[in-house]
Amino acid sequence: MLKRILIILIVTSGCFIKLNAQQDSIPDKQIARVMEKADERYNQYSFSPAIDIYKKVLDKGYTSPDLLKRLGNSYYFNAKYQEAAETYKKLEETYPDAMSVEDVFRYAQSLKSTGNYDQATKVMEDFKAMTAAMVDFDEDYMAKIEKNSGRYTIKEFPYNSKYSDFAAAYYEEGLIFASDRDTGNFARYRHTWNARDFLDLYKVNADSVSNDFVVKLDGDVNTRLHESSSVITKDGTMMYFTRNNFMDGRKKKDEEGIIRLKIYSAENVDGIWTNIVELPFNSDSYSVAHPMLSPDGKKLYFVSDMPGSLGESDIFVTDIIGDGTYGPIVNLGENINTIARETFPFITKDGILYFSSDGHQGLGGLDVFATKITYNDYTQPVVNVGKPVNTPKDDFSFIYDSDNSTGYFASNRDGGTGDDDIYEFVENEPLTLDCIQEVSGTVRDRISNEVLAGATVKIIDEENNEISSTITDSEGNYILMLDCSKGNFVRASRDGYVPAEEYLPISDGKPRIVDFYLERDVVTGGFGDDLAKLLQLSTIYFDLNKFNIRPDAEIEIQKVIVAMEKYPSLKIKVNSHTDSRGVDAYNLWLSQKRAESTVNYMISKGIAADRLQGEGFGETRLVNDCANGVQCSEEQHQLNRRSEFIIFE
Repeated sequence: MLKRILIILIVTSGCFIKLNAQQDSIPDKQIARVMEKADERYNQYSFSPAIDIYKKVLDKGYTSPDLLKRLGNSYYFNAKYQEAAETYKKLEETYPDAMSVEDVFRYAQSLKSTGNYDQATKVMEDFKAMTAAMVDFDEDYMAKIEKNSGRYTIKEFPYNSKYSDFAAAYYEEGLIFASDRDTGNFARYRHTWNARDFLDLYKVNADSVSNDFVVKLDGDVNTRLHESSSVITKDGTMMYFTRNNFMDGRKKKDEEGIIRLKIYSAENVDGIWTNIVELPFNSDSYSVAHPMLSPDGKKLYFVSDMPGSLGESDIFVTDIIGDGTYGPIVNLGENINTIARETFPFITKDGILYFSSDGHQGLGGLDVFATKITYNDYTQPVVNVGKPVNTPKDDFSFIYDSDNSTGYFASNRDGGTGDDDIYEFVENEPLTLDCIQEVSGTVRDRISNEVLAGATVKIIDEENNEISSTITDSEGNYILMLDCSKGNFVRASRDGYVPAEEYLPISDGKPRIVDFYLERDVVTGGFGDDLAKLLQLSTIYFDLNKFNIRPDAEIEIQKVIVAMEKYPSLKIKVNSHTDSRGVDAYNLWLSQKRAESTVNYMISKGIAADRLQGEGFGETRLVNDCANGVQCSEEQHQLNRRSEFIIFE
């Protein structure tokens, strides 16, 4: 099945178990020669003829773990899931200790693809035990799939053939898609993965009324090998497409004899696609395929089994710098890529990434999944788009026009015209994507700007239900996560302060910083209390023998002014003091001038005079033992030259 052809990219030499045929029960040399021929075909991914040979050997009574593994894999990669499940079952029953992680996973996937979910669940339990922390499993995944199901109306694309049609891409008023319909190729160019003709790119006006309007793409793109999955730039001048390793009329194999897949670009010159260029990050040793552009056209997404892949195939991204150059290759990470296959990426203008996978939990085979890309972040939850797009068979190459809620995808489900068919769909109800947003910040005293450790910060939903909460650390910081697909309140509170909150509407999930500046509940401060202490202000100090307001004192007095502006009923008495040096009468006069200086400053900043009083106490209220005749340092005397802000009725 065509998608299986594409997945040659997804199958590295390490995907299959390197099998050295066990010869312990070979009945004769003829069987050995036949097996050698079958293994050669298998190792070249020529699965269709390999299946025929393995079956004949099996029918003669010869079996081994390697034979069953290879036969099961050959069925699996040809999407013959019923036969694959039966073969893996025989492997499990006959050689249970020979089952690898890959064997168990493919067995479970084959069972799901035939609708045998109960047995698939049991097999997946074995897989979970073998992989341990490698994979996360959601026991309620079927319920979540059902929740997203029923949103699409689908119908078969009218231009499907009896062969394979898939990988639709938007082009002008119609589509480009891949097909192995009658290409005019000679039999020697048939591909033995599934015994079908090699793929070419075709174009069709989506409003056409006849298959007569389906024609090969004009220009130099199509060759005698595979071309598939393409994407066109917004201005229509350049196309990126997948092709076998074929250039200048020559095909090139890797050291194992495999013709890998590569991405090429082509230019549109007067409607003819020409000037074919191989992208620089291709390789003869691994496959690169399924190109997709970001909405702004500045990033190229693709699929590869290159070194560093997490599974059989991963989705990667690179920046398009220009002039044929590209940025570093970045793996989208383990939230999207799994130990299995991720392929066929498509990104909407709203930044939703659709892709196919058999590593995320689904209905069987390849399913279509979606996740939100936010500011180069690929950690948002991955969601199965549900039925009827997804089935127990392979569903893939999903594209979507969010302007009119329509799109296309391919599937090898039963009831289609060919081996793989394109389907049209209308999305009747928007997909609800989980959206996890990080909210962080600092909680401070609004007046003093001091950090508030031990403050409580909560996430409250629109029904006033508490979703989560945390306590600020010693630096006054907090971090919380919320569901950004809904509106939420972030609320901060602390004893002695008025709670504060901020509403966060539905968003794209970009991390938010929400700082809180809490106001003291000064009503809790009784008459006679020092407001400066309640507000955690620094003490107001004066220079020796002076009563002018120093710059550092001005900052603190301004905080008192803010509090008085916030609480109009608040009245303050400024009590000023001196150190013990000098004549007592002089110190009393000096302290009174300091009180008056402070009061006048506050009046000049807009505080009503009837809300302020000032009184000097000279050296009568020292804060330490630096009385007359006591030897003290200048720093100790400084502590007594101060003003206090006392609440009065």
